[in-house]
Amino acid sequence: MEGGKPSLALVYQAVQALYHDPDPAGKERASLWLEEFQRSMYAWEISDQLLQLKQDVESCYFAAQTMKMKIQTSFYELPADTHIALRDSLLSHIQNLKDLSPVIVTQLALAIADLALQMASWKGCVQTLIEKYSNEVTSLMFLIEILTVLPEEVHSRSLRIGANRRTEIIEELAYYSSTVISLLMSCVQKTGNDEKMLIKVFRCLGSWFNLGVLDSNFMANNQLLMILFQVLQRDETSTNLHEAASDCVCSALYAIENVDNNMPLALQLFQGVLTLETAYHMAVAREDLDKVLNYCRIFTELCETFLEAIVRNPGQGMGNLRTLELLLICAGHPQYEVVEISFNFWYRLGEHLYKINDAVLHGIFRPYIQRLLHALARHCQLDPDHEGIPEDTDDFGEFRMRVSDLVKDLIFLVGSMECFSQLYSTLKDGNPSWEVTEAVLFIMASIAKSVDPENNPPLTEVLEAVVQLPQTVHIAVRYTSIELVGEMSEVVDRNPHFLDPVLNYLMKGLREKPLASVAAKAIHNICSVCRDHMAQHFQGLLDIARSLDSFALSPEAAVGLLKGTALVLARLPLEKIAECLSDLCAVQVIALKKQLSQQPCNGKSSDPTLWLDRLAVIFRHTNPIVENGQTHPCQKVIQEIWPILSETLNKHQADNRIVERCCRCLRFAVRCVGKGSAALLQPLVTQMVNVYQIYPHSCFLYLGSILVDEYGMEEGCRQGLLDMLQALCMPTFQLLEQPYGLRNHPDTVDDLFRLATRFIQRSPVTLLRSQIIIHIIQCAIASTTLDHRDANCSVMKFMRDLIHTGISNDHEDDYEVRKELIHHVMSQNGQQMVNQLLQTCCFCLPPYTLPDVAEVLWEIMLFDRPTFCRWLENSLKGLPKETSGGAVTVTHKQLTDFHKQVTSAEECKQVCWSLRDFTRLFR
Repeated sequence: MEGGKPSLALVYQAVQALYHDPDPAGKERASLWLEEFQRSMYAWEISDQLLQLKQDVESCYFAAQTMKMKIQTSFYELPADTHIALRDSLLSHIQNLKDLSPVIVTQLALAIADLALQMASWKGCVQTLIEKYSNEVTSLMFLIEILTVLPEEVHSRSLRIGANRRTEIIEELAYYSSTVISLLMSCVQKTGNDEKMLIKVFRCLGSWFNLGVLDSNFMANNQLLMILFQVLQRDETSTNLHEAASDCVCSALYAIENVDNNMPLALQLFQGVLTLETAYHMAVAREDLDKVLNYCRIFTELCETFLEAIVRNPGQGMGNLRTLELLLICAGHPQYEVVEISFNFWYRLGEHLYKINDAVLHGIFRPYIQRLLHALARHCQLDPDHEGIPEDTDDFGEFRMRVSDLVKDLIFLVGSMECFSQLYSTLKDGNPSWEVTEAVLFIMASIAKSVDPENNPPLTEVLEAVVQLPQTVHIAVRYTSIELVGEMSEVVDRNPHFLDPVLNYLMKGLREKPLASVAAKAIHNICSVCRDHMAQHFQGLLDIARSLDSFALSPEAAVGLLKGTALVLARLPLEKIAECLSDLCAVQVIALKKQLSQQPCNGKSSDPTLWLDRLAVIFRHTNPIVENGQTHPCQKVIQEIWPILSETLNKHQADNRIVERCCRCLRFAVRCVGKGSAALLQPLVTQMVNVYQIYPHSCFLYLGSILVDEYGMEEGCRQGLLDMLQALCMPTFQLLEQPYGLRNHPDTVDDLFRLATRFIQRSPVTLLRSQIIIHIIQCAIASTTLDHRDANCSVMKFMRDLIHTGISNDHEDDYEVRKELIHHVMSQNGQQMVNQLLQTCCFCLPPYTLPDVAEVLWEIMLFDRPTFCRWLENSLKGLPKETSGGAVTVTHKQLTDFHKQVTSAEECKQVCWSLRDFTRLFR
């Protein structure tokens, strides 16, 4: 901290301000100052003093939390000879503060657990703690808290203890696990079913189950298991205790996922859970939703655990289908939240049965799935007194979307045609209420696409009935029927005589405010699927597009309608396209012109993004088939629109959001006409470079990559594009070289390396011979540490493609030149590259990035294996061999094994597997 060590009084004062200052600005200042204090070396000593002072809950909580944080993130700051003193001090604090507040005890317990995991010299910590504290009833609470968080912290993301130490700890915890279970049992006996103690005991037991170190035979005959089920069977169990017991049973079921290896315990749990059915019914009768949800969680976890057995031996032993009955009983509960808990299991069951694809097996499970679908259709019903359309965005709307997804995944077991016909006959033969009709139509819409549309009379009958629905039915029924029509666009395509009545029906919806957006989505679907049949209706679409804002559409629905119109436009005869495209764009162009002259248009302010997005979608989806040598029909229109886009860009150049939408629009314009946009190249690049010098919006880099992709192969454009790259790189490097520049501008990193990669793909020699390449490579090496999915992916792809340029001899005449240039690049940067990649894998990047890193290492090795072997050996020598807590991070054998595995790999995935195992040693 600046200004040296702060006094104890000053820190205490800041904590008081954090909690009690009435002025929010004062609170904020205190918060920032305390954060800086926590990062400093002084935090260790002063937190210790605050805990000793024991002045109030706030200062003790802050100090305990600081201790935990320091041990998690800055343990290396302490010399090894202070570790024992720290441990003794923390144990004394937790004993002195045990009655002050449970949150303080939890923070100190975490600090002690994190210390034990990192302090290799503290052997048998579980045994020492139990011996020291288990005889005093007053100490049991914090002892159990430490024993609860200890197994939870073993896999904590905050601790980088490495795989070797983790294995050592897990073995040690497994060795002492029976001692812990015996302690928990004696706690229950000593305190005689005290509720607080039971909750603590169940939480602790669950934590040890989660770590997977409890001996299955020992646990199967343990008294605690019986107590657990007794608590869950008792009607008078309190909500909190019920939840703790349920969590514990779920953890136990999860722990025996490998049922065959845990037979005795699996049997006990299986039988124990089956005894809870009566208790479930009792909870339903008492309308105790919390308990009902807990039981459903347990039943679902039971089914998840025994899924293999259920599919392998349905009806026998642990494949007993009573388990599915329990889930279907839960599906019958009136609250939809209950059935939703089981969705993941039904997905997995469907997946298993789909893979096995056995008709007899499908036949066994079909009745269960039919009953589930029946229950789901009932749960999807809106309230009879619901007014208006169904809501998509509230909890119930999201539940219905999940039902729709689940039905799509399970329908193969029941048969989509049978199901569709059955649902329709309930509407045709009965006279159901509006909410039943709506729910049935909703489920039909979910499966409509999976029904074969070829000459299928029931489908056409449904379509016919739906488009004849009177306007007097409940608006929610009309809403969902429009969705169904949109999902049946394949049927319309096979039966074009339906097109007119369907479009008339959808047009009625489009004119009504609540139905407009869903009708627009359905029209978009019809346009996408029936492009050829819709060509005759293009004039009608154009009329809609011209008066888009007279309909009450959401922005997405409006854009969707324009997309549909553009898709149909692309199917018109070539000679008509230019004129029709000009008509389609005219509304947006006029609006942009008005905004440039600052006249508000249709009551909308001068934000041009709405019009830019609409133009973008038109350019994106107008993709007619143009033969070689023919002029692209869209070229003229885009050249006419360019000055307006250019002016809009200039006017709003300081606004990142608007510039981004401008660039997106230009990107699709360039993509639309390809080489036909050559006339724009010079003015566009000039404008991009000029604005970028003042406002470095990363979207210009992205747009640059599109231009390189389209024109990089053209000899006459290469130098101009290189000049553009160099001009864009200078401000970019300045931005990224600022403190935290990479971390604060991941989009810029992402787009810069997209641009560089495009250059390497389209015109490698131009770039490799330039002055700028060395700076780009240095920037790439620095950027490998960036933990940002897109940016990291772009950096790795650039490095991979760069080196690959020197390897791929795809019959191009410049192969030798490329190889020589890459050789020069690697001789200068290769060792640094390998060093940095290895360091970032071990210390900076999450595991999902490893396949990308492996590809870069693989390319380096393909380019020059002997030199790579030397570079890798040097890099491995630079890695730390042990942790600050004295544990071995990596042994000499592990280093040599890794080196051998990587350098003798015959395909890239072997490098990736080795990297995955090796980096675990540092996580």
